[in-house]
Amino acid sequence: MEMEDNGISRSKVYGCYNTSVSNGNDIWQSDSVLTFYLPTFAAQLAFMLFTNRCLYYLFRPFNQPRIVVEILVGFMLSPEVFGKTEFFKLLAPIKLVVTNETIAYIGLVYYVFLAGLDMNLETITNARKKATTIAIAATVVPMVMGGAMYTILQSMYIGPPEYLLHYNTQKAYMFWTLIYSVTGFPIVTQILADLKLLYTGLGKVALTVAMIIDFYNWVLFALLLPFALNEKVAIYSVISTGSFVILCFMVIQPHLVQYVVQKTNQNEWDNCQLFYVVMGAYFFAFVTDFLGTHPAVGALVYGMMLPRGKFTNLLIEKTEDFASVYLAPLFFASCGVRLRIFSVIETQGFAVVVIVLVLSCIPKVLSTVIATQLFGMPVHDGVAIGLLMNSKGVLPLIMLIIAWDKEILSVESYSIIIMSVLLMTLLVPVIINAIYKPRKLYKQNKLRTIQNLKVEAEVKILACVHNPRQATGMINILEASNAIKQSPLRIFALHLVEITGNTASLLAAHINTQSGVQALTESEQDLENITLTFKDYAEQNENIKVDTFAAVSTYSTIHEDILNVAREKQATLILLPFHKQSNIEGILETMNEVFKDINQNVMRDAPCSVAIFVDRGLGSLFKVNLRLLMLFFGGPDDREALALAWRMSKHEGIQLSVVRVIMLGEAAQVDSSPQAESKELFSAVMDSEKQREFDDEYVSSFRLKAVNNKDSITYSEKEVHSSEDIPLVLEELDKLGYDLYILGQGTGRNSLVLSDLLKWTDCPELGVIGDMVAANNFGSCSSLLVVQQYGFGGMLFENTTQNPCQLPIYDCESGDVYVKVDI
Repeated sequence: MEMEDNGISRSKVYGCYNTSVSNGNDIWQSDSVLTFYLPTFAAQLAFMLFTNRCLYYLFRPFNQPRIVVEILVGFMLSPEVFGKTEFFKLLAPIKLVVTNETIAYIGLVYYVFLAGLDMNLETITNARKKATTIAIAATVVPMVMGGAMYTILQSMYIGPPEYLLHYNTQKAYMFWTLIYSVTGFPIVTQILADLKLLYTGLGKVALTVAMIIDFYNWVLFALLLPFALNEKVAIYSVISTGSFVILCFMVIQPHLVQYVVQKTNQNEWDNCQLFYVVMGAYFFAFVTDFLGTHPAVGALVYGMMLPRGKFTNLLIEKTEDFASVYLAPLFFASCGVRLRIFSVIETQGFAVVVIVLVLSCIPKVLSTVIATQLFGMPVHDGVAIGLLMNSKGVLPLIMLIIAWDKEILSVESYSIIIMSVLLMTLLVPVIINAIYKPRKLYKQNKLRTIQNLKVEAEVKILACVHNPRQATGMINILEASNAIKQSPLRIFALHLVEITGNTASLLAAHINTQSGVQALTESEQDLENITLTFKDYAEQNENIKVDTFAAVSTYSTIHEDILNVAREKQATLILLPFHKQSNIEGILETMNEVFKDINQNVMRDAPCSVAIFVDRGLGSLFKVNLRLLMLFFGGPDDREALALAWRMSKHEGIQLSVVRVIMLGEAAQVDSSPQAESKELFSAVMDSEKQREFDDEYVSSFRLKAVNNKDSITYSEKEVHSSEDIPLVLEELDKLGYDLYILGQGTGRNSLVLSDLLKWTDCPELGVIGDMVAANNFGSCSSLLVVQQYGFGGMLFENTTQNPCQLPIYDCESGDVYVKVDI
């Protein structure tokens, strides 16, 4: 039997098909699983995965979440697109619907279980007032406005009054308002990670707000769903489910955590035991379903109970692909199959659909803008957070499927909400990228360099590390940077982590692990050790402030995270670790070749000065005095290196020797080739003579103000006549046993000799001199700091091209520099 509404089939639709019984008995009355169900399901799954992957790569440049693609794949299978063709009738026969739905719910339960692993009650309960206020506003206001929108939609409905009356119920209003209040925390995390905003101020607030809203929505869903399913026993379902949840967290969780952590620390998990852990999600799902709520609630609770860390990583690594990549898309596709876009537009009119879709996007944005204004945040931040909160996840789709199956919402309402979910989630990355990361032309009288920094200014340094050992070396450099009351240091310690599985969500949520209870992953243990290392360092000097956090991304794009953090924090210097580290014999060994690419990418596009630290065991100023050697060949990078060395020399535990290398004869030849002009930013606006004047002026100022006033600083000059003389000078100086070399990277020197030598370097990011000193065959035991100045450095490496909009334009009359950068 069918109900018709202006051409849209609704209510109970019966599908008839022939079946043959194979090995029939009292229990099994169906076709053979091996000859029909399994091959047909496998073919359908293969087609969906192939289409899913194709659409994913098509939408990937626009930073679209997978959920958008997975719903669209389902829509392609709907009767409105290809569902009525003979091919799709063979691929997706009617009698396979129940099988697909069953397997889809298996994937859904595990998908929600993973979402529970991402949530952290400690983060939610300890959230600051700002995040909590924004979350409450972004939940309540959309619910109120959602109810008003449903009333408007009902008044604009075109069709029989009895059909309208059937869906004008309290249950329909409840589902509609709940759906509009939802925010998908995993989707927000994915969007922010793709846009490289995860570690900005906006990203941190948005992540916390999204997690709180998602948690609130699940609680509301668990409390209100029983009233929609069975009003007579709803109150008993709510009480029993609440009691079960309390039992889980108060009684079961402590013993479960202790058991899991113990086995994890002893590395006793095997595949069979992990299978039992996974089955726990389905057991909890069964319990909450039996109690009258939804299976997804039990899976979520179970996920929130398990300890984070090493065990979670192990579990996700073993099982995530199977459930999230192969099974969960079936559920999202089933939502798309039910979508009737063209029929709704035909019967209700295009204008009505557009009005509702536009109104759907407003509540979240309006509520967050108002809430953020209470805390003095910029309007565009409020708009960006509101747009991110419009991102929907799995919860609204669960509610829509329930509303469809229970005939709570009409086809029109269902289709319009699905279109709203698609539209909002699809537009969020595009709009955020446009309004929050615009290209602007900034006029800067002072470049972000050490040289141009005022004496009393705060020095902001972004220190990037891959492991705790590098953190210790970085701190020794920071100690030498002489933090004083008049010019304090602000350190942003950034732990660089390669993304693996679900690590992004866990670290992005700033999980506060329970000390002494949970077994941490290697990256989380490293982050904890790095945080403690920098915290101890900051406590020893009141003129130092440290913020420590992690950047989780693919190594191919993690440099974008570094650059975005540097821009937002307005860093003066980015401190990077060299891709090699010293072994017990003092020989530099490669840790990971990709670290070299990261450093080069940062140096190419950095919004401030950059320094690469080659650590050969630099001592701490808390224990020993340090002897520093600054080699000055000339050029903007060397002037920046001298400025940094000058600042370090003011520390009472440092002795600084500055050696200026004078290039004469053959060594003084200027590199005027077209290739050099294409490589060197500064050569576009200044010739070598002008650079030499700047060198002389700055060195003279240094000698007058520093050398003549402090006994711990010495200055000397060495002459170089040919390329053969450079290694001899370096070997002579190295015999004096300095602890640290400070060098300029060398871009902008316009020296033919150095340009020729650069072609033979193994590590061009260190420059010619740095590469020589860092080479194992040079035999030096000294650490090395190679500096590149912002605006005038910016070396181009092999297979890279310089963006012309990043070239500085120097106005000799005004002394202003205009630099076009991405903000």
